[in-house]
Amino acid sequence: MNSTSKQKESALVVVDMLNDFIDGSMACLNAREAVREAAAFIDGKTVPAEEDEDGIFGQFPILFICDHHPQDHCSFIENGGQWPAHCVTGTRGSAIHDLLMPYVTEELTFHKGCGREQEQYSGWEGTNRAGQSVAEILGLLDIEDVYVCGIATEYCVRATAEDLKKAGKNVTVLAKALGYVDLEGHRKALREMEASGINLFF
Repeated sequence: MNSTSKQKESALVVVDMLNDFIDGSMACLNAREAVREAAAFIDGKTVPAEEDEDGIFGQFPILFICDHHPQDHCSFIENGGQWPAHCVTGTRGSAIHDLLMPYVTEELTFHKGCGREQEQYSGWEGTNRAGQSVAEILGLLDIEDVYVCGIATEYCVRATAEDLKKAGKNVTVLAKALGYVDLEGHRKALREMEASGINLFF
């Protein structure tokens, strides 16, 4: 990638819309509806990756953030953590939902929590297969306005949105395209994100 390629003003960051958070070991409330809302938003902005002749610089960029854990990850209950085993590398549970797969590209897929002792909520800490960070890619694409959707509001979505805001981005959370652990926790996280200057779109 180089800075002379086509540049866009906005992008979408999709956080952890993975099978384990939708219908698997950590299935969240509103997750299926959130995926449909995300797909509808994307459909209004872009075309499937295989139909895009110009690559990621030629259209509305979609960055996918993915939990990507080893079997012995520190966050799992059996290893002393607080969560059931989830998103283990190579399993169905770690895969992005089928409805969103047409929009996935290798360059814009970022993994987090890959090391056994890494408990990473924020997608800001993720890297793609080439070792590039979310910050680096957004810089290359000259992105200032970032939409965020995903699972779960109270944890990885909030952490990602707040880090994007701290980095100086104009952040808008797509409130209908969120899955969550608890409804009241979801509402509280939305209120607190809005109070911090993050925009909400319903």
